[in-house]
Amino acid sequence: MEPLFTPEQLAEIHAFHRPIYIRAAVAPFANLALLLLILGVLVQPLHRLSVAIAAGLERRLGFLRTTPVSRAFFHAMDRLWGEPGWGAAVLFALSTHLFVSLLFLPVDVWFSYTLEHRHGMSTQTPATFAYDMLKGQLMAAFAISALVIGMFGLARKLRNWWLVLGVPVALLLLISGALDPYRSRLFYKQKPLPDGPLRTRIVELMDKADIAFADVLVEETSVASRRLQAYFAGQGPTRTIVLNDIILKELSEDEVLAAVAHEAGHVHESKWPARAASSLALVALLFALDRLLRLSAARGWFGATRFADIRNLPLISLLFFLLMLTARPVSGAFSREREYEADRYALRLTGDVASFRRMLVKAARVNKMDPAPPRWLVLKGMSHPPIGERIASLPPS
Repeated sequence: MEPLFTPEQLAEIHAFHRPIYIRAAVAPFANLALLLLILGVLVQPLHRLSVAIAAGLERRLGFLRTTPVSRAFFHAMDRLWGEPGWGAAVLFALSTHLFVSLLFLPVDVWFSYTLEHRHGMSTQTPATFAYDMLKGQLMAAFAISALVIGMFGLARKLRNWWLVLGVPVALLLLISGALDPYRSRLFYKQKPLPDGPLRTRIVELMDKADIAFADVLVEETSVASRRLQAYFAGQGPTRTIVLNDIILKELSEDEVLAAVAHEAGHVHESKWPARAASSLALVALLFALDRLLRLSAARGWFGATRFADIRNLPLISLLFFLLMLTARPVSGAFSREREYEADRYALRLTGDVASFRRMLVKAARVNKMDPAPPRWLVLKGMSHPPIGERIASLPPS
């Protein structure tokens, strides 16, 4: 059998991944140290700065509270928060996020832009890279602001806020997958796959798999990356098969069908138990946060003067970080097993082991996948099995 990589390709892959592995080893300690720094030193200065900026904005822009258009917005925000001060709370949360983002910005740029370009994986210009980073930061700022107003505002008004907030959000999680087709469109253009043999064969394959879908789309990711990709987005009436333009360029029709068949295996996974467990875990987490916020208010941690004080937000971030750190190895193990099962499903659906093997080999070469990453990295929570192990697990063709 032909080797997965030549010695030269393998050396290139190791050079590409070595900094990534170092970062993966260091990142948990760096993130923990930064959270402890914010909690131990920066909470009070950042809070005082946010209060001062909010007061200055109030003096200069207070007239907006009485203008016909903006008056309704400020009235709604005041009611959501329950008292004056929501502006300072949002500014505190955003300033904390900005501090962390700026601190890690050089590292993020080096890994996401410099390293990717050095090894031929990115096609972005500095301008498009900066624009995508800006869009990501704006989305994060919106999510953080919604979290502050929604969670802290509700906690100030209702004793059982965690239940009032947790139940609808948990239900929203159950149906959130229906929105998946629209998220990536914020970054990439999509267009329907043209009529032709490939589209016909995909439709026939999905009929055989008994999977209904709305469309097959081509996602133009080549403007940013040279990686090939295929995935299913959405649920029910919004389910969409998405192929990026790279996969259509690099793979034959049989190999594209093998990739689609693998993704079809994920559609047939039993997702509801995991979603139900996630929803229950969310409610339990919000209850734990309620206990934590009450303890902080009683003891005056980080200068907190009342329940649901915004100065506890970094403490919540620390709790979430520790939970994710401990949960990721378990979730990664389940995810890797689901990938193996999707491989087996694809082989049952197509009966074409040779094309499936070629698809994995080409994907590994184009995406510069390490065939044998360090075992600690796999156990730390890799979502996919190492590509070398996936290929080795295939039956003979």
